[in-house]
Amino acid sequence: MKITKHVQTYRRIYQRTVNFMMPVIYTLAFIYAWYTELNKVVHGFLNKGNLLIIFMYFVIVYATLKMWNAFCIGMQKLVNVVVSQAMGVLFGNIITYMELSLISGTIYTMVDIFKTMAIMTIVQWVGSLVFPYILNLIYIGLFPPHNILQINGDRENNLADKIRSREDRYRICEEVSVHEPWEELEKKMLHYRAVLLNDLHTEDQVKIVKYCYAHSIRLYFTPKITDIIIKGSDTINYFDSPIFVNRNIGLTIEQRVVKRTLDIIIALIALILTSPILLVTAISIKAYDGGPVFYRQERTTFRGKKFWIIKFRSMIENAEADGKSHPATDDDDRITPVGRFIRKTRIDELPQFINILKGDMSVVGPRPERVEHMEKYAEDIPEFDYRLKVKGGLTGYAQVYGKYNTTPLDKLKMDLMYIVNYSLLLDIQIFFETVKVIFRKEATEGFSEEQTEKIADEKPSDSDVE
Repeated sequence: MKITKHVQTYRRIYQRTVNFMMPVIYTLAFIYAWYTELNKVVHGFLNKGNLLIIFMYFVIVYATLKMWNAFCIGMQKLVNVVVSQAMGVLFGNIITYMELSLISGTIYTMVDIFKTMAIMTIVQWVGSLVFPYILNLIYIGLFPPHNILQINGDRENNLADKIRSREDRYRICEEVSVHEPWEELEKKMLHYRAVLLNDLHTEDQVKIVKYCYAHSIRLYFTPKITDIIIKGSDTINYFDSPIFVNRNIGLTIEQRVVKRTLDIIIALIALILTSPILLVTAISIKAYDGGPVFYRQERTTFRGKKFWIIKFRSMIENAEADGKSHPATDDDDRITPVGRFIRKTRIDELPQFINILKGDMSVVGPRPERVEHMEKYAEDIPEFDYRLKVKGGLTGYAQVYGKYNTTPLDKLKMDLMYIVNYSLLLDIQIFFETVKVIFRKEATEGFSEEQTEKIADEKPSDSDVE
C-alpha cells in the first residue's frame, strides 16, 4: 500500500510540475519576442516594467490554459491536450495583443505588434505539438495504467470496452461477479488495489465502498441517477447531525436571467461573425441539388415545450418521407457531400443561434430531443423527463463528454450532472470544450445498424435508479 501511495504522490508532483512548465515555456517565447521586438514598438518599459509585463503575460496564459482545460497531460487523449494548449495560447495572445495595443495607442504600432505576436503564436503552436507529446510519453513511462478488478452486477453492458479504449490510463485485468463469495472478492480487491463497480445494487455497492475506503483501495463506479441528484446537495450545519438539502428546482431566477442575457449576446455575436460561413453554406446546399437550405424539426425543451429547431439541410430532400425516425449511420447514403462536411464540422448547427435569439434554446443545456424520441425514451426511462428542468441547448455536457450515439441512459446521467451542478463557470467550460469536439472523430460517430433498429437500446436496471 505504501508503494501505491508514493506512486500517487509522485504522479501529482509530476502533473503539477508540468502544469507550471507549460506556461513557463510559452512565456519564454514571449520574453524573446518582447526583448527583441515588442518593447521597441511599445516603448517606455525598463527593468521592473519589463518584469511586470512578463509576469502579466504568464498569468494571462496560465489562466487561458486553465480555462481550456489544458492541464491534463496523461489524463486526456493527446489530441485533446494539443487542441487545448493551442487554443489556450491563442486566447492568451489575443488578450495580450489588446493590452499592448492599448498601451501603444497608435495604428502603426498595433500592426507591428500584431506581426510579432502572430509569428510568436505560430512558434508556440509548434511547441504545443511537441512538448505535450514528449511529456505524455514520459508520463506513460513513469506511471503505467491502473490494474483494475471489475465487479459486475446482473446487467450486461459494454462498460469494459469503454474503459479499454483508454489502455494508456486503465487496464481491466479481471472481471468477476458480485455474487462470488465475499472472501474471494476481498482477496482480489486487495490484489488489484483498484476496483471498478459496474451497475451493482445498493446493498452490494455500499458494502464494497466501505471495504475499499477502509483499505485505501482506489474505487471507480458507475453512478445511479439518485447518486447524481444527491451530488448536487448543499450541506446544512444548523444542527449537530449532518444534513443534506436538495432543492430540486433546476436553475434559480437569478441564474435564468443571467443565462438568458448571455444567450442573446452570444447569439448575436455568433450570427454576425459566422455570417460569411452561413452565406457560403446556404449557397453550397442550394447549388448541389436545388432543394431547401434549411431543415426544420420539432423538438422538446424546458418543461416539455415543443418548438421547431432550425438546421442546415445535410441530407437529401424527404430523407424521412415515411414519417419515421431514421438516425444517421456512419455510411448513410442519404447524407449529401456538402452535408457530410457540415455535419463533421458542426456547421449544420449554426442556424440554431436563431432559435437561441427567439428563446427556444440556450447556448448550453441538454440537447433538445425529437418529440418521438423523447416519448420513446421516457417510456423506457421515466426519469428521462428530468432533463426538461432546464432549457435545451446548442451544446451541452453530453455533447462534449459523450458521443453522437451515446445511449439515452448515459445522456440522461451526463445531462443531470450539468443540471444539479449548474454554474456560470460550468457553462463557460462546456462552451470552450465544444470547440475541441470538432477534432474528435467519435463525437460525430453515427449510429450502428443495430442501434438504429431500436433507438432506446439501453434501459435502466433497478440498480440504476434505486
